[in-house]
Amino acid sequence: MAEEPVIELEGKILQVLPGTMFRIELPNKHVVLGRISGRLRKNFIRINPGDRVKVEMSPADLTQARIIFRLRDFNPRPMDAAPPKKRY
Repeated sequence: MAEEPVIELEGKILQVLPGTMFRIELPNKHVVLGRISGRLRKNFIRINPGDRVKVEMSPADLTQARIIFRLRDFNPRPMDAAPPKKRY
């Protein structure tokens, strides 16, 4: 069977729902329901509200998406902030 094409987009997590499901806002302001892919589940990748994620969607159903990657936010700590305290 041929693999059907997928649509890859970036989105932002709006809400965490029960059963490892998420509400995701896409760049075009549409809100879709997303699930975690098996690779993210296997590697215990945590996803929180506000995280940017990469999703893939089927052209047949544009209301659901699969989260395939959590994008890193490059917001370094301010230079004047104290380093974290070590706990022993």
